[in-house]
Amino acid sequence: MIRQLTIFGVGLIGGSLALALKKAGYCKEVVGCSRSAKHLQRAVDLGVIDRYTLDPAEAVKGADMILLAVPLGAMQTVFENIADHIEDGAIITDAGSAKGSVVAAAKAAFGDVPAQFVPGHPIAGREKSSVEAAIADLYIDHKIILTPLENTSADALKKVRDMWEVVGAEVEILEVGKHDAVLAATSHLPHILAFSFVNSLAESAVSDEVFHYIAGGFKDFSRIASSDPVMWRDICLENKPAVLTALDDFQQNLADLADLIIEEDGDALLDAFLHAKIVRDKYVNKE
Repeated sequence: MIRQLTIFGVGLIGGSLALALKKAGYCKEVVGCSRSAKHLQRAVDLGVIDRYTLDPAEAVKGADMILLAVPLGAMQTVFENIADHIEDGAIITDAGSAKGSVVAAAKAAFGDVPAQFVPGHPIAGREKSSVEAAIADLYIDHKIILTPLENTSADALKKVRDMWEVVGAEVEILEVGKHDAVLAATSHLPHILAFSFVNSLAESAVSDEVFHYIAGGFKDFSRIASSDPVMWRDICLENKPAVLTALDDFQQNLADLADLIIEEDGDALLDAFLHAKIVRDKYVNKE
């Protein structure tokens, strides 16, 4: 049971967790903190949080669980603002998509990464990132990756795991570097490709005609290009090495396909497409 959950960045991710914990009766009070009183009042009006403050030090007062659900580029500032005000026994976790940069931000702010800090990443989302998009069932049957460090408190890890499992999530443990490499390939790369794809069509000499005749394939592939641009800018910069490796691998594969088309090697093209279908159906279409 959580006595007070303090959330920095009350948007889709933090807001959905708050709603889910309230629905489960697992949290007595949710406190929000950000730079916008208007935004936070909206969260109160929607029943996502119980009260708010613009003062980070005030926000963590009395909190036994603290969640940072802010853009990666803002993590260190939040850590610095709360470092001297966290109460004994309070647990800190986050929802950042690149764990290496979050761990580095915590270390820079605290001097050493606190034992009560449990880095985490919920693998769930929607195209919209505002608090209005928050829903209580967002995390049901979705993976939550926790990336504890060697000094992470076993008790803190258990409490963060329990929090996510209460809202229906499946918790998995990964090492920080492995997480960043895997997510660069499976999440960060697809978003970059979606943004690039839409921009490429928009810059086309026949862009008006292209968008006039868009079909289901375009909508399916480009859906995630409606995601928060600030968040994805930060992810690309904060997970730079892994993202660039994923991009290099993709560019090589794309070049290989281009060569097959140039050479009119239909058999090899069919093999490539068939292999992709088999792999996707194996891991995605399990029904």
